[in-house]
Amino acid sequence: MAGASQVGQFPSEVALDYTRIPYRLFFDPTIEALEQQRLFQGPVWNYVGLEAELKRPGDFKTTTVGRVPMVVTRTEAGDFRLLVNRCAHRGAMVCNEPRGHRAMLVCPYHQWSYDLAGRLRGVPFRGGAGGRGGYPADFSLADHGLQSARIDSYRGVLFGSFSDAAPPLTAYLGQQACAELDRVFARPLRILGYSRQEIRGNWKLYAENTRDPYHASLLHLFHATFTNHRITAEGGNDTAPFAGHIHSVKGDDAAEAAAYEAQVGARGYRLADPSLMAGRPEFGRRVLSILTVFPNLVVQQIGNTLATRQIVPLAVDRFELLVTYFGYEDDDAELASIRLKQANLIGPAGYISLEDGYAVELVQQAIQGECGAASVIEMGGRATESQDTLATENGLRAFWRTYGRVMGWDGPGAANGSGGATGAD
Repeated sequence: MAGASQVGQFPSEVALDYTRIPYRLFFDPTIEALEQQRLFQGPVWNYVGLEAELKRPGDFKTTTVGRVPMVVTRTEAGDFRLLVNRCAHRGAMVCNEPRGHRAMLVCPYHQWSYDLAGRLRGVPFRGGAGGRGGYPADFSLADHGLQSARIDSYRGVLFGSFSDAAPPLTAYLGQQACAELDRVFARPLRILGYSRQEIRGNWKLYAENTRDPYHASLLHLFHATFTNHRITAEGGNDTAPFAGHIHSVKGDDAAEAAAYEAQVGARGYRLADPSLMAGRPEFGRRVLSILTVFPNLVVQQIGNTLATRQIVPLAVDRFELLVTYFGYEDDDAELASIRLKQANLIGPAGYISLEDGYAVELVQQAIQGECGAASVIEMGGRATESQDTLATENGLRAFWRTYGRVMGWDGPGAANGSGGATGAD
């Protein structure tokens, strides 16, 4: 890609209003390598998990920052640590399980042992065997701990960063994202379960998908048939104050819902199990809320189902989607059951989310190797500002605007060659 390897030079193929994004950004391995360096290990905060997943000292979970394997631990003091999941000895992964409970982290290869803060506590045969071999006299355990990264939490949502240049977490999130996290994470959580799927596409295609509110009324036939999710619904796509984080929200319109129900009934469509959509009023008139936090987090409230989605890039044309389903500790049995049933709307075989992964793969297959063409992102105009409609792609333009800034490419709203992620857009 012309100019892509030079810090501060905006790729000439990208329209300065972010309405044209070259397909090469989705399959060029040099771009993917730059992302790992400048973006995922740059001045951003990456979602790594929930405090509710690590309730006791000794609990751990494996996660990633970009393509770097990580492990989050809760120490005996009760604080959280984010450690590179790589032994300081010969580079083996220390933890292979997705989650668990341990007093020590022990590398399975040569049994180097680390405490939950990542400090090296023991190595086998340090003094050799039978008086021969072993480590030099000046070998120090203190010099060979696990590499650590910054970790911080807002409302029990854990974020990590490799960069000292990343701003304080609350400043990075901004008022808009904090307000939505305040709403969803207002009570102690109960983890309900997990799903994970590998999707054969570039991670940015899914980042676009989650910031696009109007595809739901077109792509998702379940929505179009059995719910009142319509493009004319009350709602909007809020990009302020930091354009990398997008909040899409849809309100409940009783008159529209009644009219839509009549249409569905006239066509004779009925769910065999209508309890799937028989939720409980819980968040006022808000029936759907999707918060995307740049670069890798989606927080969803669809009816009564609550979840975080973590986007994990695996290669230039593959990513993994990790979904954590949760409710609240004070949920009664009926509400807990509703949440679990509505979880069937998303996930690898979800009535709604199934098409998202397929659409991403269709795009990846069609654009592969296409160096001259670009996407057209003009729904809702050419601006990145918030709009009080679902018929817009402002969230996509806002994503690319922030992406360009963090990658260090000059463009509207980007400091010249700064590569920074702070400040309002």
